Amino acid sequence: MNPHALFKLSYGLYIISSIKEEKLNGQIANVASQITSNPPLIVTSINKENLTHEYILSSKVFTISILSKETTMQFIGRFGFRSGRDIDKFSGVKYRIGTVGAPIVLENSIAYIEAKVKDSIDCGTHTLFIGEITDADNIREGEPMTYSYYHEIKKGKSPKTAPTYIKDEKSK
Repeated sequence: MNPHALFKLSYGLYIISSIKEEKLNGQIANVASQITSNPPLIVTSINKENLTHEYILSSKVFTISILSKETTMQFIGRFGFRSGRDIDKFSGVKYRIGTVGAPIVLENSIAYIEAKVKDSIDCGTHTLFIGEITDADNIREGEPMTYSYYHEIKKGKSPKTAPTYIKDEKSK
């Protein structure tokens, strides 16, 4: 199997955020998809090793901030290659607390979705969190960043905890 074929699937690039005991955390993710319209449900896939996973399990809420193509690699790195165990990812970042109590990243985002966890599915290294959408809105005009754009134009890599991680990405 050629794992690089999976890069041809259409993904976006998002910040999935949650809250636990008044502490905020968020991470970059490439899996977020609406799965039903009535009720409006969305799914995201989070690695069990990530702090955001712990926060979603605890609070049963998450937000999805949809990143624009213009998002810098430095900003992506803050949420994607640094752990909330080591830094406060929201320090100096423009955000607001949404109706579910979790942070919505306003900086570099073109839209957001808020959800309450309705169900979860254990997928080995990851958990699929199925959330009922409680609110969603556009923040500003712009094009969403796709995972393909992130890899091909921004030359971004996938961290080890990403569902699309390939051990040796240089062997494309």
